[in-house]
Amino acid sequence: MNGRDLVRSVKAVSVVGPAQGLRAVRASWRRRRVDAAGLAPRGPERARVPGAVVGVDPEPGGGVVRFARSRLRITVTVGGAVFWGWDGAEPGPSYALADVCPEADPRAVLEPDKDGGWRVVAERVTVVVSRHGAVEVCTPGGVTLRRDLPPRWWEPEGGGEARWVQRAQVAADARFFGLGGRASGPRLRDGSYRLWNTGPGGSFGPGDDPLSITMPVQLVVADAGTHLVFHDNTWDGVVSLREGREGAGSGHDSCGSCEVRMEGGPLRCWVVVGTPARVLHTWAQLTGAAAVPPAWALGHQHARWDFGSEEEVRRVVTGYKERALPLEAVHLGIDHYAARQVFTVDRERFPSLPRLATELRGEGVRLVSVIDPAIKAEHGNAAYDAGRAIDAFVRDTAGRAVRGVGWPGESVFPDFTAERVRKWWGGLYEERLEQGFSGFWLDMNEPASFAAFGDTTLPRSARHALDGRGGDHREAHNVYGLCMARACYDGMRELQPRQRPFVLSRSGWVGMQRYGGAWPGDGATGWPGLRASLSLVVGLGLCGVPYAGPDVGGFDGHPSPELYLRWFQLGAYMPLFRTHSALRAGRCEPWEFGDEVLGHARAALEERRRLLPYFMTLAHLARRTGAPYVRPLWWGAPEDRSLRDCEDAFLLGDCLLVAPVLEAGVEHRTVRLPQGRWYDTATGEVFEGPGSVRVACPLSRIAVLARAGSVLPVRGRHGGVELEVWAPAPGRTGGGLVVRDAGDGWEEPVIERFQVQWAGGRVVVAAEGGGEPSCPVRVRGV
Repeated sequence: MNGRDLVRSVKAVSVVGPAQGLRAVRASWRRRRVDAAGLAPRGPERARVPGAVVGVDPEPGGGVVRFARSRLRITVTVGGAVFWGWDGAEPGPSYALADVCPEADPRAVLEPDKDGGWRVVAERVTVVVSRHGAVEVCTPGGVTLRRDLPPRWWEPEGGGEARWVQRAQVAADARFFGLGGRASGPRLRDGSYRLWNTGPGGSFGPGDDPLSITMPVQLVVADAGTHLVFHDNTWDGVVSLREGREGAGSGHDSCGSCEVRMEGGPLRCWVVVGTPARVLHTWAQLTGAAAVPPAWALGHQHARWDFGSEEEVRRVVTGYKERALPLEAVHLGIDHYAARQVFTVDRERFPSLPRLATELRGEGVRLVSVIDPAIKAEHGNAAYDAGRAIDAFVRDTAGRAVRGVGWPGESVFPDFTAERVRKWWGGLYEERLEQGFSGFWLDMNEPASFAAFGDTTLPRSARHALDGRGGDHREAHNVYGLCMARACYDGMRELQPRQRPFVLSRSGWVGMQRYGGAWPGDGATGWPGLRASLSLVVGLGLCGVPYAGPDVGGFDGHPSPELYLRWFQLGAYMPLFRTHSALRAGRCEPWEFGDEVLGHARAALEERRRLLPYFMTLAHLARRTGAPYVRPLWWGAPEDRSLRDCEDAFLLGDCLLVAPVLEAGVEHRTVRLPQGRWYDTATGEVFEGPGSVRVACPLSRIAVLARAGSVLPVRGRHGGVELEVWAPAPGRTGGGLVVRDAGDGWEEPVIERFQVQWAGGRVVVAAEGGGEPSCPVRVRGV
């Protein structure tokens, strides 16, 4: 445990109190003793490198290159993704991949290259393997995007998992993005980033790393092109990045570098090359389509750490209703449970939860329940007794159920890497659904406890099923939250087969978008926390998790009215729009900050409701194409270096550019524009990009610009869909589409496409193939 981890543990103990803190200390020492007995010391190690090429075995899509001390398999898939694995590593089994491994492209062949190396030439990429094991990824034109140097392993002389390091070089102008949910970014500066899902031990800000969702996924953007690289390995690791430097002339550049170090597991890698849209599309085909949330989950949601009682929930919902503030869901935290034990209800404070849920549903408000993986280790607890009966809990090397400290006290933890345990756990949600809940947010599932936030609740030597392969917690830790989300999603699909599940997860891994969205954890109250919340959502979207959102207002403190409002205005344009606070005295409801803030918050809520058809369209597009709702400004122009370095604004789909206020006292701000014409949606003022412009953002609003020629589906006065069309620049055309959701079930939605053009001095909007649009049209910007 390093200094930062110790601080996290102390913060956690201050939250739970001295009694729980004492249990946490005991659990931490117990875990260390278990690991000392269960993990063999590494002892002396031997270093190994591949050596020189000794032969090849061609196969469809590539083949195997044999070296003196290792072998490398390279395969180019039909979709254009490149896989390579060392020492016999295959694409599967993998928790990241959806269904089966993609088919190899028979047109890609392994052929000799210069200097004794080999290469595979495909339609979208060329892969060159040097005679000593360096792997170079090039564009079809031969420009190098990435060069991975020969890897190095450290193998224990007595046998066991080998550690390995893989170093790579990228272009001097390249910028790094991704690696999951990172509070510092979204552009990742020089430094080291740990790959170990970690409960923050309280609230977090830009300097805190790692957090609850770490992924070995990098998106690298350079002049020569964009590529995504994914090291498919769930073990603990560190990624060290260093941006390059461009010299004064040819030959004076300093390449950027990336070093990946893993404590074990296979050395296997996927690379995808192309435009950002093509890369994310191929990535979604590999890792699975994003789940589409039910329509109500795209509206405003409200959470508090402790509502305290049914009466308080009713008071808050009534407050929204009386002030004409849209509200779609209320989230109940851990304190609505009896003794904070999941799948129970505190009957004193919530005596008639099903009736409350029915009442709220009648007002258009859903109830969402928090779920933790910790099960109180106590006979008579139904979940504990049932889990023991089927051997559901994680065990140590001696066969004893591992215990840690969670909200209910001393607890055991289900092994979600076993299919039978996931099925059992999914069945437990029947109790939640009978109580009237419509969705679930999964918390503390790194898994975290109050014993040692910087490390893990479970000993590293703890045994896991890993879906039949068997292994220990070193391999299972990072996918624990992913498998818990899968258990919840599959359980809901079985219990309510006609409804799309709503699942949020604090922790996860590559592929978690298949089961729902991400709630990145408890953001610190303050302007840095506001900036970090934007970074997290953009970074997760670039890793394939499009539905995410922060704790609006910050979780742990008392935001100023200005900070709260600016966070609220940003949240209105986030995929998940949820206020959340740990403050028991309210203070996260909009009316708690005065009449001025209330009026401006109402305007933000009304705008979010007006944009719901657009958010639904973005949700379905994310499922079909992999494109996130929230995109960096360079999404359509990665060659624009100024856009790569812009981190204080984002694109919402193709139509809108959102520039939030991230500092106190700001009423005008500079906005960097991509190429084209843009309209201020509040004033109609016209701006031309590329370039920087100064835009007004008084306390009543943030800067939101619409792209010329875009078709924006919005909610009309009577609840139907209308088209808000922004006039294209003279001589230009535009267009867009609307995905009409068929409800919260599984019916395929109707997709309508539209073209926009000037004709006879008028802006003409036509449905694809000709004809009038099927809904009202309002043209703006003329």
